Amino acid sequence: MDSRGNLRDLKFSDLPSLLGPGDAVVLNDTRVIKARLAARKASGGKIELFVERLLGGRDALALIRASHPPAAGDDLVVEKNILVKIMERRADLYQVRFSRNVEGVLEQFGAVPLPPYIRHAPGQGDAERYQTVYAARAGAVAAPTAGLHFDKRMLTNVRARGAQTVTLTLHVGAGTFQPVRTEQVEAHRMHSERYSIAPGVLESLSGKRVLAVGTTSLRALETAAATGKNEGETDLFIYPGYRFRVVRRLLTNFHLPKSTLLMLACAFGGREKVLRAYHHAIEKRYRFFSYGDAMLIER
Repeated sequence: MDSRGNLRDLKFSDLPSLLGPGDAVVLNDTRVIKARLAARKASGGKIELFVERLLGGRDALALIRASHPPAAGDDLVVEKNILVKIMERRADLYQVRFSRNVEGVLEQFGAVPLPPYIRHAPGQGDAERYQTVYAARAGAVAAPTAGLHFDKRMLTNVRARGAQTVTLTLHVGAGTFQPVRTEQVEAHRMHSERYSIAPGVLESLSGKRVLAVGTTSLRALETAAATGKNEGETDLFIYPGYRFRVVRRLLTNFHLPKSTLLMLACAFGGREKVLRAYHHAIEKRYRFFSYGDAMLIER
């Protein structure tokens, strides 16, 4: 969809033809961790641990699903001999400490947190497919799904057109996909997510027509531009009325109604234009959600 709201039906393989030396394509290189763990209480009761954030070493923040919530000081058991101690409650998350390095435990015993509308149990194939080809830095609980459309050949073709490609990191958290449940949009609060942009990246984008691959890349760029900080936490909630500073084009999948992601797309492309594009996508039987089709929106 161009800046005037004109719609074109293209294949993803056509993307390089829309790029040239004046363009910069920004990719989120976060890597999805195997965040779901089956555990049990000391009493034997089953419990699910969803590691929402790695804190380094043996520490993490986690969501816990159980019939009775655990208390600070309680021990959980993963497999036969891995203990997880509840350190403290932080709103709807728990700070926990593993008896071993968290990343190693997740890699050995965890499961990929597939979207809830995918019904089958995650397997090794999912652990490979639910990653972008440029995923490098572990820490996300969901893939930056607009990037799943790229393969290595596509990246080569983009660069062959003279377009610049750069990476940043925003570790996608579970809160990204929470629906807006407040009466007033402004009252909704995003969970914070960690982002990091290497020194010099923002400067390299100056004067370029910046294409953000995914809403996470866009939020990281806009956060850095607004705060002047190349790394930190972002809870930036973008909805219609937001003034964009960096991004000129957005590649994103089709999102759920009442989601912050759809609001971001409407803020970027204009509510009426984006909703018209959605109606067009439904008529043309485009695929929605994580493994679905993508749209390129120009501001």
